[in-house]
Amino acid sequence: MRAAAAASVPFLLLCALGSCPPARCGRAGDASLTELERRNENRFLERQSIVPLRLLYRSGGEDETGHDALDTRVRSDPGGGQLTHVDQASFQVDAFGTSFILDVVLNHDLLSSGYIERHIEYGGKTVEVKGGEHCFYQGHIRGNPASFVALSTCHGLHGMFCDGNHTYLIEPGDNDTSQEDFRFHSVYKSRLFEFPLDDLPSEFQQVNITPPKFILKPRPKRIKRQLRRHPRNVEEETKYIELMIVNDHLMFKKHRLSVVHTNTYAKSVVNMADVIYQDQLKTRIVLVAMETWAADNKFAISENPLITLREFMKYRRDFIKEKSDAVHLFSGSQFESSRSGAAYIGGICSLLKGGGVNEFGKTDLMAVTLAQSLAHNIGIISDKTKLASGECKCEDTWSGCIMGDTGYYLPKKFTQCNIEEYHDFLNSGGGACLFNKPSKLLDPPECGNGFIETGEECDCGTPAECALEGAECCKKCTLTQDSQCSDGLCCKKCKFQPVGTVCREAVNDCDIRETCSGNSSQCAPNIHKMDGYSCDGVQGICFGGRCKTRDRQCKYIWGQKVMASDKYCYEKLNIEGTEKGNCGKDKDTWIQCNKRDVLCGYLLCTNIGNIPRLGELDGEITSTLVVQQGRTLNCSGGHVKLEEDVDLGYVEDGTPCGPQMMCLEHRCLPVASFNFSTCLSNKEGTVCSGNGVCSNELKCVCNRHWIGADCSTYFPHNDDAKTGITLSGNGVAGTNIIIGIIAGTILVLALLLGITAWGYKNYREQRSNGLSHSWSERIPDTKHISDICENGRPRSNSWQGNLGGNRKKIRGKRFRPRSNSTDYGRHPFKINCLHVIHRNCLLQLL
Repeated sequence: MRAAAAASVPFLLLCALGSCPPARCGRAGDASLTELERRNENRFLERQSIVPLRLLYRSGGEDETGHDALDTRVRSDPGGGQLTHVDQASFQVDAFGTSFILDVVLNHDLLSSGYIERHIEYGGKTVEVKGGEHCFYQGHIRGNPASFVALSTCHGLHGMFCDGNHTYLIEPGDNDTSQEDFRFHSVYKSRLFEFPLDDLPSEFQQVNITPPKFILKPRPKRIKRQLRRHPRNVEEETKYIELMIVNDHLMFKKHRLSVVHTNTYAKSVVNMADVIYQDQLKTRIVLVAMETWAADNKFAISENPLITLREFMKYRRDFIKEKSDAVHLFSGSQFESSRSGAAYIGGICSLLKGGGVNEFGKTDLMAVTLAQSLAHNIGIISDKTKLASGECKCEDTWSGCIMGDTGYYLPKKFTQCNIEEYHDFLNSGGGACLFNKPSKLLDPPECGNGFIETGEECDCGTPAECALEGAECCKKCTLTQDSQCSDGLCCKKCKFQPVGTVCREAVNDCDIRETCSGNSSQCAPNIHKMDGYSCDGVQGICFGGRCKTRDRQCKYIWGQKVMASDKYCYEKLNIEGTEKGNCGKDKDTWIQCNKRDVLCGYLLCTNIGNIPRLGELDGEITSTLVVQQGRTLNCSGGHVKLEEDVDLGYVEDGTPCGPQMMCLEHRCLPVASFNFSTCLSNKEGTVCSGNGVCSNELKCVCNRHWIGADCSTYFPHNDDAKTGITLSGNGVAGTNIIIGIIAGTILVLALLLGITAWGYKNYREQRSNGLSHSWSERIPDTKHISDICENGRPRSNSWQGNLGGNRKKIRGKRFRPRSNSTDYGRHPFKINCLHVIHRNCLLQLL
């Protein structure tokens, strides 16, 4: 497990595209850019006007013929409901002397089952529709496995495709205004080493250069979330960003005041960004909702994207009800300077920080803008120190990389450093919500899309995917005989893994390992410890699933070799109220820290470099050497600005400053004053009875041998060494298996009780006949059992039996067994109340 430095500053602002050169990611401007304007952007070689064709098989034959009717809506659709598009399609695009055959399939991972589209009209009237037309495809150029295609077909062909050397943009022609029939299209071809020599990057300014080819690895049709059956790291598991898009009023205006066109454009952008994410980050982008402001903007859109972002996050908090991992604003405005957007670094999963704003441009440009701003949300920062040292380079020098500031066409790749930053973010406990796979998609059930839908018992994906995993367990989306599952982290040899089997290890001190429920092939949703737990020994405090310490913050800003300065530095300098130590600034005056607040002031680190990993250094680095008891201590700091009022040079809120103390706005306060929510406690007030940890879902996760909602019931059992079973009492199957074990034990006892009673009866009869026995224990009469437990409630304290000599008594609510949809074995009795779960209860046999 890696404890990454990215844990320290989870929510920071950063301009999404920074100061990019216009040729690469400057403004796209209006949707109707002329060819000359495109040439001036140095993005395209030329434009051609064409009539693309849809390829259909002839009746009774194997030959394909071209038709200029591009509509992919299902012709047999009775209408009246949601429009449906065919699952697969092929198009012929003849351009630039080449005939491209685009084979595409619907991107079934794009829209969630709960996806809604909402637009707000004049007078505040809200029109909301569940679903939405899904015409968004991904695929390849026929015969070229290194290619990729991303298209929408709602209104003609709109999207992009790449053949490995050039990237092409296709869209309906400007003169084609028909709402039903789009024939003429414009195709734009990217340049390939055809700039004047003075426009080339320095590394290309040499004689007899050999143009390096842009090569993509073949991308599978879709990426499965779970391909291995044993616990693995978070990098190998497919992640899902559940995204909501909000289109502002100017964006609505730029699309002919059409809600349909506005929403189609936005979904096309997301579809293109998804192509980038799934191939390199093993992450899918799933739309859960879209909102369009058809009447006016809901708040003033500032030319400063940072101001707009702050106001947008307030709007999300107050007015957006849909749950999502991130919400992004698509604005038709042009932001000041070269900034094309803004986003919070590491803000994914947060209600107040999970979002970004993006400036309008052509779909290809805006897809990159969205890809970059979302990348900031998931912890990718582009480490400036590594860039400056040459440690982190973009392999695609010509196109550039997504997070970089250079390149002569649309970038399509993240650098390896970017990918590692994402992995560090996940391994530090960030992005917990990304592991919750959407259970359903919007499309009608389809065998082979990898999702178990209505009418299906299993779905291991395409034939190629099933061959890798699940083929022996799943045939035509039906489980084979005696199979329980076909794939997933909790499926092994067609059977559910036993309850408690670890399927996702904890990544840090603030994380909680996930286990199998025993009745599902999927690993449990990713959870972490509730805020306020200590971590990193006792040096840090968990906050949002990550461990906060001054040391981690120093590493995050200045690099892995930097550490937090000795406590004496803080006590010596921050109390002075100078540039080298303070608790903030009031106009031009440095504020002195109170003695108890010195650890919450100016962030002091050892041996920091000249360049921070992110942000801009405001002023000079302050460096002071102090001597304490013969030791020379380095106390250095710097004001690192992301925007005017965000200074990373101070200890961040939530960092510990003493035993059960945390920083808040340069003050050191008791943890109790933060009013963290908590789980159930025992009568002594100990959370989870001291036998488990409280999760961010406010549920106790019990330690081994402890069960119950508050982990107060001791239940010894033998773990299976091969599976590592740990009964925590969580989940439907866990509860039912525990009940089954207990019930079985009590059944045996009940049978012994009955046999003993029968023997006692015979003993009395024999005794009346003059016979005698050596044993004389008095066995309670079984007819009184029903008097002790009536309707599941105890009537008296007449029996206080224990399961285990040191079991504590349960206090609190009565236990109610949770229902289980899968019935594995039946018992000839019903448990109405259970002594091991509720005190003073017995087993009632019916």
